Amino acid sequence: MRPHVVAQVAVSLDGRTAGFDADLARYYAMATLWQEDVTLVGADTILAQEGLLRAAPGGDSRASGPLLAVVDSRARVRSWEVLRGLGHWSDVLALYADQTPARPPDATTRELVTGYEQVDLEEVLRLLGRRGAEVVRVESGGALIGVLLELGLVDELALLVHPVIVGAGEPWCGATVRFRHAGTEVFSGGIVWSRYCLD
Repeated sequence: MRPHVVAQVAVSLDGRTAGFDADLARYYAMATLWQEDVTLVGADTILAQEGLLRAAPGGDSRASGPLLAVVDSRARVRSWEVLRGLGHWSDVLALYADQTPARPPDATTRELVTGYEQVDLEEVLRLLGRRGAEVVRVESGGALIGVLLELGLVDELALLVHPVIVGAGEPWCGATVRFRHAGTEVFSGGIVWSRYCLD
């Protein structure tokens, strides 16, 4: 049985995930609600923050923290040790496909290889469930969440909507999925937190 999958995303009024200053403190405070076993992230999200990651103070992994699983079909992420040492996660797991380019022979990051050209996300979730994961929180700029929605693998959607129109870029999702409203909260500055569950 696969874990409960929560997709969390900070968006603008016109459905963009970039081009505005997201309230990251609020975003990460809300993320603690789920106490996830696994944080699932796409390589693009990691690469977009690589400069900030490298500048972050080093530390140790957090034994009680969730596992960080990164979907990286093209083996572009190189900052595994930095991610491991941020103190947020218990460990990191690289999610690769059969056709993912070869990794350095001395790589020490745990790997899960599934799928041929792209990571098989359905199998990843099933395997994580077998390993004891009950809740997976997806943190993404939108592409990974969009794929998971298209595959019917999202159980809950949490949007932190910012009162700004970006007017450029692609919307974070193009899939059509019906959800049931589960709650809304309005914060100072007009930021709206809305949660939805799969029908």
